[in-house]
Amino acid sequence: ERMASKQKQKEVEEVQEVEEDEEQGAILIQKLEGVNGIVAADIKKLKEAGFHTVESIAYAPKKALIAIKGISEQKADKLALEAKKLVPMGFQTATQVHKERQDLIQVTTGSKELDKLLEGGIETGSITEIFGEFRTGKSQLCMQLCVTCQLPLDQGGGEGRALYIDTEGTFRPERLLAIAERYGLGGEEVLDNVAYARAHNSEHQLQLLLDASAMMAESRFVLLVVDSATSLYRTDFSGRGELSARQTHLARFLRTLQSLATEFGVAVVITNQVVAQVDGGAMYADPNKPIGGNIMAHASTTRLYLRKKKGETRICKIYDSPSLPESEALFAISPNGITDADPDK
Repeated sequence: ERMASKQKQKEVEEVQEVEEDEEQGAILIQKLEGVNGIVAADIKKLKEAGFHTVESIAYAPKKALIAIKGISEQKADKLALEAKKLVPMGFQTATQVHKERQDLIQVTTGSKELDKLLEGGIETGSITEIFGEFRTGKSQLCMQLCVTCQLPLDQGGGEGRALYIDTEGTFRPERLLAIAERYGLGGEEVLDNVAYARAHNSEHQLQLLLDASAMMAESRFVLLVVDSATSLYRTDFSGRGELSARQTHLARFLRTLQSLATEFGVAVVITNQVVAQVDGGAMYADPNKPIGGNIMAHASTTRLYLRKKKGETRICKIYDSPSLPESEALFAISPNGITDADPDK
């Protein structure tokens, strides 16, 4: 009888776990174990290859599954079939899409003017690219979001944690503490809720995304920052001879980022640098353009261009967005984070 009650308790706990996973959005890959001949060893192989959710299996092309050591073509078919039973992959009405978009969490930037420009803040479930010259506030905005994403929903937060991949060594926990103080949050708790990694080369940068997906499967993350997404590609691949290899690798990195945004519903924020255009058209327009070419342009859902103004004031321009009009807003970098610009300064 005791065995029966233990078994019942285990079943109840499993149901609760599944319900919690569904609340979080992503369905953990363990859900496929024991279905259609899929065993624990298969799940282990998939996890080692960076597949932690049923969504990641459903969205992956068949060749990506077959490429995993120990997964046969037959097993890949079974995995894809079972994953697609749990993940909606077909058509839905525009009404449903509209409702889903209205329920999207947006993370406040700390500036009312900037939030107004973005119609609420930084959107979860998509990639936002922030580009601009040196000292325009790209990293400052990223560090601000690491704090504001932890705020309650009614204060413009996401009630979740942040992941920060730093390629240039510009991350400063002291900044997070100053911003936390402004919002009345406990400094130690804020820092504990930010997972930080320094990327040393482009391969490592991609590997960190696989580590990130494992962490996102374990607990609720709202934000993933990559600051900057392109700097290591500029140093690892040099000259025109390596341009094709660079763009292919960058495309893979951005595709993985897009998958994480879709699977886990996190806001992905990447920073990018600018380069001066040398063609004739640059004489009249702004001579700066973001690095990464078309691959970068197509991967980012929203692109924000930051420029310097007087003192600590900065201009943010919507460079490209499927839903936001091309417009500008002023904001300022203050000792306690991103704020509205003082019009008198």
